[in-house]
Amino acid sequence: MALSIGLTGGIGSGKSVVARFLAECGAAIVDTDAIAHSLTAPHGAALPAIEAAFGAALIGPDGALDRARMRALVFGDAAAKQRLEAILHPMIRAACEHEAVLNAAAPLLVFDVPLLVESGGGWRERVDRILVVDCSEAIQVERVMQRSGWSREMVEAVIARQASREARRAAADHVILNEGISLEKLREEVRSLVTLWNNRDSHAN
Repeated sequence: MALSIGLTGGIGSGKSVVARFLAECGAAIVDTDAIAHSLTAPHGAALPAIEAAFGAALIGPDGALDRARMRALVFGDAAAKQRLEAILHPMIRAACEHEAVLNAAAPLLVFDVPLLVESGGGWRERVDRILVVDCSEAIQVERVMQRSGWSREMVEAVIARQASREARRAAADHVILNEGISLEKLREEVRSLVTLWNNRDSHAN
């Protein structure tokens, strides 16, 4: 049976890069963000329930969820955020379980979950290890501004709504500090962790 890893990290932490390096090591990656996007793409399975809960104005001209409008709505309305999560989270969970079955033969099964700590979706009980990719808030802000063009205020608002660094690290079995190191050094750290996991019977946690 594949060892299951919950991978998480704040926005701009470099979690996606770590996921890519894990895939290079043979891990099967279950990307919950990609699942959520497929559920809310044109003809996505979540759209009828979203339209019923929020109205047709939240569906864009292309037939997909208007993500910018929904993002603005849930940022200012906790109840709306809970309604959206009540629709998406069970669908994402079911898709993850399906992917786990399909990839049961993989040596490592990695669930890439940006809001693993925040979601409260029982991930601690569903995975064997939690890996957190961490960096300072200042570096998060600079990375996201550079790649997305968002304002500093927008990035800081997103970070403020995510779990704190302390909360993520407290939930972690392993932490990769992704600042001040090269991509090759980051790749080496990932490979070392994979070696540890692959030899888990002869290593302490």
